[in-house]
Amino acid sequence: MKPSLQLALDFVDLERALKAAVSGAAGGVDWIEAGTPLIKSEGLQAVRKLRELFPEKTIVADMKIMDAGRMEVEAAAKAGADVVDVLGTASDATIRECIQAGKNYGAQIAVDLIAVEDVVTRATNIEKMGADYITVHCSIDEQMEGKSPFERLQKVCESVSIPVGVAGGINSETAHKAVKAGASIIIVGGAITKASDPQKAAAEIKKAIDKKVSIPSKLFKRGGEKNIKEILEQVSAANLSDALHRGGVLEEMRPLFRGIKMTGKALTVRTYPGDWSKPVQAIDAAEKGDIIVIDAGGVGPAIWGELATHSALQRGIAGVVIDGAIRDINDIIQMRFPAYSKLITPNAGEPKGFGEIGVPVMVGGKKVETGDWIIGDDDGVVVLPKSIATEYANRAMDVLERENRIRTEIKEGSTLSKVTELLRWEKK
Repeated sequence: MKPSLQLALDFVDLERALKAAVSGAAGGVDWIEAGTPLIKSEGLQAVRKLRELFPEKTIVADMKIMDAGRMEVEAAAKAGADVVDVLGTASDATIRECIQAGKNYGAQIAVDLIAVEDVVTRATNIEKMGADYITVHCSIDEQMEGKSPFERLQKVCESVSIPVGVAGGINSETAHKAVKAGASIIIVGGAITKASDPQKAAAEIKKAIDKKVSIPSKLFKRGGEKNIKEILEQVSAANLSDALHRGGVLEEMRPLFRGIKMTGKALTVRTYPGDWSKPVQAIDAAEKGDIIVIDAGGVGPAIWGELATHSALQRGIAGVVIDGAIRDINDIIQMRFPAYSKLITPNAGEPKGFGEIGVPVMVGGKKVETGDWIIGDDDGVVVLPKSIATEYANRAMDVLERENRIRTEIKEGSTLSKVTELLRWEKK
């Protein structure tokens, strides 16, 4: 079959989903999917509305069926679904029931291989059962870890003869890879639904599929360890804190001036109050692009000033965070060196040489280790532990993308409370 573009509407409110569907359809989307979050939130009314709005389109109900296959396929088919999704991790009995129910009620069955370990064996068995489609699916949470579906996709496409769909962070840059790997259905969600102009985004992805070309995209892509800095440079401290479940903030670390933006790996320093020896030595020990993070006990005297800043600039240091005091701030501001501190004071201490470099420290009430990632901007400083850096850098980008879409909807005449349906989602 000619490759089709499927739009996944992974919303929790129907009105926003339908607006995205209309824009996507105008951009050339072939299949429209009521995503699992949408069905869980709005029920099969979401499928009914899509059927009503798009009588000529293929409507997919992403039910992610795990049990009661006959009942759920029947309900989705009667609501207007052309295709119903069942999980590949479901029992053979459930999948067979879904396939039989699909025949009875005029719906095709797609089996989703999300969380299946041996995708090739499962795909060949599912084909023998009589499924209409197989979907290779890299989950959102796996995408945040830098994973993609393409390696598994090729293996599945080579092992079965029924059409194969693919989902998992696909955008205008990567859609052509799906086609070349053998996919017949390219499933795209956020790269369309979170775009400022969903119609244009859908049209670009459709073009990429039809012409088998890569169209560059700044957003809607996830990276691995080597991409962390690039991703963090695009997001804000607030985006990262949101991704960290409102966490990671180094409390009371105030920016020295407005317009600061710094991103880099931490080199930690523990020193005694007023002892500026180890902070200055850390400048020589740091790599270009590092951020020096200093635990000075949260008190004065100053352990950083103009001369330390000149040295840091010579070494290519990206910034400094001081749980303690800084001085010479007018000179540092003129140099535009990113600096955060708890205190400002004119008096400096003495270089006694106490303390350590590269050890875990407590700064702003948070533990920071050398190698952790630091983001600082006008809002403050957030630490991203190196052990979870790839995942939560990607999650921060997801926060940014979602906010971009909300911002566009507000500009189009809505308000924040209306877009997010605050009253509906208030905890009872």
